[in-house]
Amino acid sequence: MRYTTLPEKQGLYDPKYEHDACGIGFICKIDGEASHKLITDAVTILKNLTHRGGVGSEPDTGDGAGILIQMPHEFMCKVCASDGIKLPDKGDYGVGMLFLSPDKDTREQSLAKLKEIIAEEKQSLLGIRDVPVFPDCIGKTAREAMPHICQIFIKKEKSLKKEQDFERKLYVICKRAEHEIRYAADSTDKYFYFASLSAKTIVYKGMLTPDQVSEFYLDLKDVDMKTAIALVHSRFSTNTFPSWERAHPNRYIIHNGEINTIRGNVNWVKARERMFSAKTFGNDISKILPVINEDGSDSAMLDNYLQFLTLSGYSLPGAVMLTIPEPWENNPHMDAEKRAFYAYNSCMTEPWDGPAAIAFTDGRYVGATLDRNGIRPARYTVTDDGTVILASEVGVLDIDESKILKKERLHPGKMLLIDTEKGRIIDDEELKSIEAGKHPYKAWLAENLETLDTVESSYAEDSDWHSLVGGIKGSVDTPAKAVKLKRVAEIEKSFAARSNDFADMLPFIQREKVFGYTWEDVNGTLKAMAEKGDDPISAMGIDSPIAVLSEKPQLLYNYFKQLFAQVTNPPIDAIREQIVTSSLVYLGGESNILEPTGENCRRIRLSTPILTLEQLQTVKTLDTPHYKAITLPILFDTTKKGDLTASCDRIFEAADLAVDEGYNVLVLSDRAFGKNFAPIPALLISSGLHHHLINRGTRMKVSIVLESGEPREVHHMALLVGYGVNAVCPYMAYEILDKLCEEGLTEMDSKTAKENYMKALTKGIVKIASKMGISTIQSYQGAQIFEALGISSELVDKYFTGTTTRIGGLDSKLLEKESIKRHEKAFEPISADAALESGGNHKWRSGGEYHMFNPETIYKLQMACRTGDYKLYKEYAAEMNAYQEHECTIRGLLDIKTIDKPIAIDQVESVESIVKRFKTGAMSYGSISKEAHECLTIAMNRLRGKSNSGEGGEDPDRYEPLPNDDSCSSAIKQVASGRFGVHIHYLNNAKEIQIKMAQGAKPGEGGHLPGGKVYPWIAKARHSTTGVSLISPPPHHDIYSIEDLAQLIHDLKNANRDARISVKLVSEAGVGTIAVGVAKGRADVILISGYDGGTGAAPRTSVRNAGLPWELGVAETHQALLMNNMRNRVVIETDGKLLTGRDVAVAALLGAEEYGFATGPLVAIGCVMMRVCNLDTCPVGVATQNPLLRSRFCGKPEYVENFMRFIAMDLREWMAKIGVKSVNEMIGHVERLSQKPLSQLDRDSKARSVDLNALLYQPKICSNDSERYFNTPQNHELSKTLDMNTLMQLCKPAVYNGKKVRAKLEISNRNRVTGTILSSEIARVHGEKGLPEDSIALDFVGSAGQSFGAFLAYGVTLRLTGECNDYIGKGLSGGKIIVVPSEKAGFLPEENVIVGNVAFYGAVYGEAYIRGVAGERFCVRNSGITAVVEGIGDHGCEYMTGGTVVVLGKTGRNFAAGMSGGEAYVYDKDGTFEENCNKSLVSLEAVQNPEDVEMVRTLIQKHAELTGSTVAANVLEHFDMALSHFVKVIPNDYKRVKEIIKAEEAKGVAKEAAVLAAFETVAHKKVAM
Repeated sequence: MRYTTLPEKQGLYDPKYEHDACGIGFICKIDGEASHKLITDAVTILKNLTHRGGVGSEPDTGDGAGILIQMPHEFMCKVCASDGIKLPDKGDYGVGMLFLSPDKDTREQSLAKLKEIIAEEKQSLLGIRDVPVFPDCIGKTAREAMPHICQIFIKKEKSLKKEQDFERKLYVICKRAEHEIRYAADSTDKYFYFASLSAKTIVYKGMLTPDQVSEFYLDLKDVDMKTAIALVHSRFSTNTFPSWERAHPNRYIIHNGEINTIRGNVNWVKARERMFSAKTFGNDISKILPVINEDGSDSAMLDNYLQFLTLSGYSLPGAVMLTIPEPWENNPHMDAEKRAFYAYNSCMTEPWDGPAAIAFTDGRYVGATLDRNGIRPARYTVTDDGTVILASEVGVLDIDESKILKKERLHPGKMLLIDTEKGRIIDDEELKSIEAGKHPYKAWLAENLETLDTVESSYAEDSDWHSLVGGIKGSVDTPAKAVKLKRVAEIEKSFAARSNDFADMLPFIQREKVFGYTWEDVNGTLKAMAEKGDDPISAMGIDSPIAVLSEKPQLLYNYFKQLFAQVTNPPIDAIREQIVTSSLVYLGGESNILEPTGENCRRIRLSTPILTLEQLQTVKTLDTPHYKAITLPILFDTTKKGDLTASCDRIFEAADLAVDEGYNVLVLSDRAFGKNFAPIPALLISSGLHHHLINRGTRMKVSIVLESGEPREVHHMALLVGYGVNAVCPYMAYEILDKLCEEGLTEMDSKTAKENYMKALTKGIVKIASKMGISTIQSYQGAQIFEALGISSELVDKYFTGTTTRIGGLDSKLLEKESIKRHEKAFEPISADAALESGGNHKWRSGGEYHMFNPETIYKLQMACRTGDYKLYKEYAAEMNAYQEHECTIRGLLDIKTIDKPIAIDQVESVESIVKRFKTGAMSYGSISKEAHECLTIAMNRLRGKSNSGEGGEDPDRYEPLPNDDSCSSAIKQVASGRFGVHIHYLNNAKEIQIKMAQGAKPGEGGHLPGGKVYPWIAKARHSTTGVSLISPPPHHDIYSIEDLAQLIHDLKNANRDARISVKLVSEAGVGTIAVGVAKGRADVILISGYDGGTGAAPRTSVRNAGLPWELGVAETHQALLMNNMRNRVVIETDGKLLTGRDVAVAALLGAEEYGFATGPLVAIGCVMMRVCNLDTCPVGVATQNPLLRSRFCGKPEYVENFMRFIAMDLREWMAKIGVKSVNEMIGHVERLSQKPLSQLDRDSKARSVDLNALLYQPKICSNDSERYFNTPQNHELSKTLDMNTLMQLCKPAVYNGKKVRAKLEISNRNRVTGTILSSEIARVHGEKGLPEDSIALDFVGSAGQSFGAFLAYGVTLRLTGECNDYIGKGLSGGKIIVVPSEKAGFLPEENVIVGNVAFYGAVYGEAYIRGVAGERFCVRNSGITAVVEGIGDHGCEYMTGGTVVVLGKTGRNFAAGMSGGEAYVYDKDGTFEENCNKSLVSLEAVQNPEDVEMVRTLIQKHAELTGSTVAANVLEHFDMALSHFVKVIPNDYKRVKEIIKAEEAKGVAKEAAVLAAFETVAHKKVAM
């Protein structure tokens, strides 16, 4: 793919991983009355979204901004007349906003070709107008990249009667121009781009900041330019590269979000193109293909598709509903007709899945929609003069509160539409009812949609190649028949040799070995999945080789790594938010999506892509007028060199013939293997066939079903589905489970075991998809969300087209060799005591896979650190380095270039200086013991390095020095998604605050601390309940995009101005572009974590198959930051099995300047790598909370100090050999590294195929070393905050002198994080207890910006009259927040939204009273505050662990999901609450207990007093009657613990002892203190 506005792929950088996010907004007049004021208002909205856009190294060069408006006919007539262009009536001409080359000759050449195209399409060119611009107002980079901008005027010919006919013709002209000018093989105009070409709308956009749009485009200043609709957009990209065209608006949409399934969506559209036929286009349809321009952003590609669908006959809202459907699959309450509409559409196309707030217009309609998860903000206001304003934030336009009729938000999956021609708002229910009623979808489904239980089956023999040949021979004789018979003869002969029934007669163990099964696969994976219905858990990361470096034959699946969401879009919680997920898939061919008929839903629906043996048999025998299956053997001849590739090609040809003969289900089967016929790797043949059929244009005519003995793990199934397989039957895994049950090796019966196994696989696929923010398996199918690690581009290009592969590796010859090696081993003579190989991928086993930490290396390291023996450490290091070089790591394949005469060691930077760059890993108090945690902390504080608190909070007692002046306070305080113990006092005791976006061992996963590990002291630190499981959500609920991360960085910098803000990422393809975005978001440190780290428990699927080695991540990040001139703004840190000084040297040379260690220090203090961290049974007291086991802990801080000093000493020796005196002199000097020559590698080593040139790439020649490492601090612009320039001065008397302060101030959406710096100062002076209640009482009037009152300290009360945006009260730390609407407001507060999404996230202490409705995820992860609100959106009280919430109104769906503590009281007046509540962890009760009754009454009374709420007043007036409508929501485990504590205290037991007794009871364990 050629990108015209981004750098070409180079080194590890790939432009396809660029991301962007933004602020969006629109304003319109419902009645269609156009005015210039609407444009000025739109520009104001855009300017007030400035903070949601991005800038790079130049503050006056923006990432992009723009405006889309209706065609301003009067204005165009005026300005065109000046240029001698006479325009016809409105609607009879189109205007193209065109970017062209700045070079005159080039653009004249482009225009000449464009004129030809216009003429050939029988339209008339009226003229060309240069758009007046003011380039002086924009930055240097933007000016240098600026295209020539002109407007093309095209007259509609009379033959085009309808408005939409002309739009279609303009579209054809646009598409032809793109193909024949922009994308032509000999194109010289890389600038050529239509921002818009329409008779109805026009777009003004560019590489601008929001403030520059109306200054740059002088047209926008003209008062004669009028519109009734305006869409605006401010972009935040993950690069600083000049790109005018990537700015929004696009032609139809503005988009805040990310299409995570874009690769699959584009492939599926491409596959459908041969089937496209539309009466509206007629023969012109061939001119517009391909529909999608693949060099565009995901937003641009979605815009391409929506434009195509709309001009093909879909309504614009209908096209949006088709591509971004609401979650219908698990919603039994949805209207039947609407459900049928979505079900029908799902038979034709997959969702474009990912977080999305989209606004759209075609010039008449303007609307907006949210994705099914609702994780992008979109608030709107309706005024009494018929204006609608929608934006990512409220407060973007000053509006008289007395004129507001309605304040609302877009709800997840819902749509808002305004018809400016008819002058009305069409709400979601009406709109979708209209769309659902256009065709008899319900009847079509009843007639055509089937399941495997209802479909007809022949119950005959499987249809195989002989059946197809027989069919051809029996057909009428034609010349085509003769050609076909000739083609099938060779294939028939080949397949006949591969068809036998002998495989089932082979010894069972031999059959297992054919597919590479090990003891670990059977007993550690399959058995565990069958017994628990879930993916098995592993711990302590992974230290075995990546597949391409392993000496053992590997399945092809092991060469692929899962990609996952971090920063630019969030993972989703597939367990707690199951209402938005779906595992539905379909079999059978598709029809033409452009012509709605019943034929389009003639498909077979499956509830999961995993088939039972019985279902497979039904599929294989399909032979009906509508479904015809054929089975193709996927085997190759091991005796013929190169037959793997030849066999694949033969199968592709056979599939083509089968499709031509009308077969629409292709079953690929490896059942008939034999001694000389080995199974083709299932992933290779299925993905290869998928891409072959796409390229041939026949993929949508067939489904691919796999019958294979090879796949067995979740990762395997995810890969198969991700590369296009429609359904899989893992028959060998089923047979193994049958055998385990027959032999009594599990207590389960065979049926249950297989059901659980299927359940685990399906859940696992959904989980993997959800880590990328994808909700449906149908969207995940074919989306290719993987990187190939150790596979050649030759193999990838043919079989896995579009997949990233960066270090070379396996080609078809090596793959064939590896497959034959495994196959031949299976057919070696079998002895009587034959057994499967041990495996040992997850845990060291004698004779199994190599692990860097084995009994010998553990012993040497521990003894060296305990005795201070550097010589013994050197033996350990030599062994580690030697093993890495031959077997384990990418860094082991690199040589460090040394000089002939090393410099004197005393000239090298000292050990004391170097160890300051060292850190210990983020191991939480909870995952490891108090003794281990404090041991690490003391050691690092002595060294003046840094230890990390991990995500479990920290006991405030540790902030005070010990008697010997040692400190137990972790220098790095981590902020993770669970927000356990994250309050203002915690943050103020940090030297560095780390935002954990992902964890190396389990990126994209949430956390789960079982109740049995939540001992009382852990519960105290985490502000939770002892004995009750704790759940960390997969995403940070305040980081749904890059601009959200920038906001959290800003929040935390406000909370502690002296601390560095660090962002932890996990190495994956594209992490470099993400890191650029993080740097633009003003992080101070970026940690690139390797996939192999981690102390916590995680599914094996994540541990082994998600994330990449840190070497790739560090190198890519360093390269990308250099390319964007951002490298010196941030510190790059890395971790992930750094074990020797050589490891650190390589990390430094690749670009890292700080270094984290976790496994090494743990081993030094006693860890023996038992990998039972998740079981609370650690035998050496490191990873346990059990007091008895903790008593065995023998570690000392000195051991850690020795380890760190040894690493530094080792590094110094390497520095001397390299010839550098300081670490800074090493940073990023990749020229000092080289790949090991082949002569040093074993002849048979797969490592010989690895190519590390991309890793060692230098993107630019640095003029001096200062460009390579951090030396330019970020400007966090704290001086611009309301706190610094106003509140700190106002509140000094309260903070320092104990006086009360009162003030009333105006506030706007640009005033973000209000009250946080003030709270930080209070915490510095007064500690956690803060000030007395209401010491500071501040009244604000207006629309507050994001994070209003974040981490608000005790003693501060903020009262807001107006409204606020997202994240109000996050981390509330004792303060009080009150929000009320304006007294002038004419709307009912209880029916209007005045608080944004994710209010009071991670709140710890305090109170909140909201007179009005809040958005989604209210009080998510609340652990202690009391809040009263009058209505909330979806996912309320999610993951809550403590506190009290009273909701005096309606809730959205999925209330209380993951709620493990605290209590909620919901006023359920209409009796609908139960259907909105997720009752998996909670019970619903009537409010009858006198204590509960009194508490509810008191809170409502306080709410009434503080807010003037009429709802509260009415409830109180009729309290006894109202009480019957209240529902108490209480978590079951939490309730049980409370009851036990209460019972114990009633016996006279002290509080602490009662809590311990409760823990012992619920955890079923006796705690020996």
